[in-house]
Amino acid sequence: MSVGVPNRSSRVRQLIRGPRPEAVPALVGRACALVGLLDVAAGVFPRFRHSRMHTMAEVLPGALGPFAAALSLSAGVLLLLLAHGLKRSKRRAWRAAVALLPAGAVAQFTYRHSLVGALISVALLVPLLRHRDQFAALPDPRSRWRALANFVLMGAGSLGLGLVIVNAHPRRMVGDPSLADRITHVLYGLFGFEGPVDYQGNASWTVAFSLGALGLLTAITTVYLAFRPEHPAARLTEEDEVRLRALLAKHGRRDSLGHFALRRDKAVVFSPSGKAAVTYRVVSGVMLASGDPIGDVEAWPGAIERFMDEARAHSWTPAVMGCSETGGEVWTRETGLDALELGDEAVVDVADFSLAGRAMRNVRQMVKRIERAGYETRVRRVRDLGEGELERIRRAAEDWRGTDTERGFSMALGRIGDSTDGDCLIATAHKADVEPGPYGDLKAILHFVPWGPDGASLDLMRRDRSADPGMNELLIVAALQAAPKFDIARVSLNFAMFRSALARGEKIGAGPVLRAWRGLLVFLSRWFQIESLYKFNAKFQPRWEPRFVVYRASADLPRIGFAAMQAEGFVNLALPLPRFLRGRTSAARACAHMVAERTVADRDVRAA
Repeated sequence: MSVGVPNRSSRVRQLIRGPRPEAVPALVGRACALVGLLDVAAGVFPRFRHSRMHTMAEVLPGALGPFAAALSLSAGVLLLLLAHGLKRSKRRAWRAAVALLPAGAVAQFTYRHSLVGALISVALLVPLLRHRDQFAALPDPRSRWRALANFVLMGAGSLGLGLVIVNAHPRRMVGDPSLADRITHVLYGLFGFEGPVDYQGNASWTVAFSLGALGLLTAITTVYLAFRPEHPAARLTEEDEVRLRALLAKHGRRDSLGHFALRRDKAVVFSPSGKAAVTYRVVSGVMLASGDPIGDVEAWPGAIERFMDEARAHSWTPAVMGCSETGGEVWTRETGLDALELGDEAVVDVADFSLAGRAMRNVRQMVKRIERAGYETRVRRVRDLGEGELERIRRAAEDWRGTDTERGFSMALGRIGDSTDGDCLIATAHKADVEPGPYGDLKAILHFVPWGPDGASLDLMRRDRSADPGMNELLIVAALQAAPKFDIARVSLNFAMFRSALARGEKIGAGPVLRAWRGLLVFLSRWFQIESLYKFNAKFQPRWEPRFVVYRASADLPRIGFAAMQAEGFVNLALPLPRFLRGRTSAARACAHMVAERTVADRDVRAA
């Protein structure tokens, strides 16, 4: 389901601002990758093409041959690495390409004596220089784990390419060395040492310089990524948080996800008037916002425009996860983006909730059974808990997380018991055991964040694995029954992805396409618990509020989905760095502080 159609004035504004991602950078990036492949081929295979400059070849100094092969190989590899940055209009990639293309041309001419190869490299400079104004995107936020990733990937690539180089001169190879000798020769050559494989003539120098160039290139790029100054990690400053809280105090009841904008690993852009804001995080080149903009609806367009300007300045892919129907309409109207229904949010109106009736029989029986087993519940504001009990709850939530990585982004606050979150609600289940555990009689935890002055939004659900089943149902019922005491009229539960497809696909008369789509979702539920989460929410007879994903083009959806999975913690690409590569910059200290204080919520995967 799509919402919102951009009006005529929106299209006019889009034309004034310029077209969507330019075709020139994408075309230049592909051409750069092609030239890089030609340079690599020229460095590896000296007879890649027969020379057409026999006369010039006789007067060129032959001593340049091995050096030119290494230069051609290095320039080609670097151009391949820069191609992605050029496609994204990165200014630094443009500068590096402008410097490397002449080097590749020189190598083509001096080593292979190929005028055509040199002209191809030089010809690419023309569109680069002519359209230099289209390569103005700022750098992405940096993280030092990329240094280790670069070392692993470049090292593996250098080893594979080195084997090709070693085997590219079979007629000049002395004897018939084994595969182990050839691998050893590559490894030695990457570090600048002579290996066990011998060649006749200048081939030995050519292979040695080429392997040395690959090793040096791997070392230089790794050291550069490890020690370059880091951009600050996405995080809210104290001033940003104060301004966001002021906006939430006035307009927080509009969106149940509003309070999650206070995650401290998000960045924020404000409208020119300061009356609205959009929080986001950049993941794999995707500028990912969540929920609706914060603040006055009349000021939303200003904040959205700032968001889009920031995405355009860095050549990021803009996307919004989990916005409401109103938010989707504003986003599509102001930006020309499209919106697609992602799922539904379960909202329970406290006044209408009751355990009576046939529809609530299963929940009612489960709650009574658990209560008979000796469990009791407590529902309190965070500010009413002592520091000792809060610390015990924090440690229990961390130990009961159930996954190696923290999960949550769009519907998770990322902390429990912070001094600034006194209005948050905590529901806990207790049972006096003969042998109390490390957290006393604590058996389960539910954490809710404020949704305006009269609402609450579920943040996380954690329970002791040794506790009886049904802890989550028990605490949700306890929170709903205690809500009137805290002047809470509505409670937002979990978000159910593709709920409408699951609901319609199991009904009589559903078509084959809908049934096949539901079957795929049920299959994926083995890993992502899509169906079980929907059925868990449906137990409490909620009303369903649709949520949407806003995107620029259909081709961006796989990339946006992958970035969202990274942000939510389902996919973790970060590699641990060795200690000697770890920096203690202000950004690193901020991240370390954030990790130490938080227990990021597992919002999207919470089945009983």
